[in-house]
Amino acid sequence: MHPVVRQFRDFFVSLKLTVVLLTLSIILIFWATLAQVRLGIWGVQEKFFHTFFVLETIPGTSIPVPVFPGGYFLGGLLLLNLIAAHVYRLKFEWRKTGIQLTHLGLILLLLGELFTSLLQVESNMRLPEGGSMRYSESYRINELVILDTTNPDFNEVVAIPEAVLADGGSIQHPQLPFQVRIRDYYPNATLQMRDQTPGAAPALATAGIGPRVAVTPLHLTYKQDERNAPAANLEFVGPEGTLGTWLVSPLLGMPQKFNYAGRTWEIALRFKRYYHPFSLTLLDFTHEKYAGTEIPKNFASRIRLKSDDARADREVLIYMNNPLRHAGLTFYQASFEKGDKVSILQVVRNPGWVLPYISCIMMGLGLLVQFGLHLVGFVRKRAAT
Repeated sequence: MHPVVRQFRDFFVSLKLTVVLLTLSIILIFWATLAQVRLGIWGVQEKFFHTFFVLETIPGTSIPVPVFPGGYFLGGLLLLNLIAAHVYRLKFEWRKTGIQLTHLGLILLLLGELFTSLLQVESNMRLPEGGSMRYSESYRINELVILDTTNPDFNEVVAIPEAVLADGGSIQHPQLPFQVRIRDYYPNATLQMRDQTPGAAPALATAGIGPRVAVTPLHLTYKQDERNAPAANLEFVGPEGTLGTWLVSPLLGMPQKFNYAGRTWEIALRFKRYYHPFSLTLLDFTHEKYAGTEIPKNFASRIRLKSDDARADREVLIYMNNPLRHAGLTFYQASFEKGDKVSILQVVRNPGWVLPYISCIMMGLGLLVQFGLHLVGFVRKRAAT
């Protein structure tokens, strides 16, 4: 074996590497736990675990620099370390079946976390009593939508991710007869009417409600119970010149309308939607409280599930610890709004949700087999003595 190859092999097989990675992981988890008070769950996941390096800005600047290995980096090296140990160190023999099974379970657990971080999608569905819904909305991700509503039977939708707005520049989509220019973008902002905010900066918007609204930038929030509300000023430019500049934000609520090229258009910056091949109708919402208090005891939603292909048409009761699973999605009873007439369901798509259960069973079985083999050997030695 070439000396360089042997050095790489010895590095990844090394038990010292395992100890170092576990130590760094403990430090990362401890640091993230302290930061959770300030950043919240989502912020901690993005900054510490769903990244290769933890970044911090140089004081007095906005330049990010890596200061510590992140979750992807440590988890990837630990995964390589376990695989290398199986290939080069552990021999496949029945006496080591328990150790091999335990290590394989740990490898599967690391892979499951990787798949979850990359593939899991969480959203929510807001259902008023008696109303139907066939899409759910993201908690944090936004999108700019431009709708052609000319046809009364359907809308043609062009969805542009918020990250494209953050990059600035211009957007020319083949389905749009005009160009979209990003004049400015705020990742989090608050809106107020201009007559209530004296001294506000001049408005960039020239059309829609924008000229009457003042935009105040805010710091990004990472708290679990708060959302960032982005805002942007977008100029639409056709072949004959500018069509105007519109202010868009999820805080505006209703889309803004305009006419161009003989068609009717609507624009809005809203939370990203995930459309499903079925609809949910809230038939009844029940909210029970502990006697003499306002503390929720139980809340449940009786819904009707109806798929587009007519294969599913049934009533389901969703309540705490009793979710609905359908079409690769899990619907949890998450919350409700005042008045007990609106139910909020958490919608989770996680293709790798079963992997942690399998890995825990494998590790538990591996430990049981290994301790069982040692126990049998000990009993035999004791009997022989």
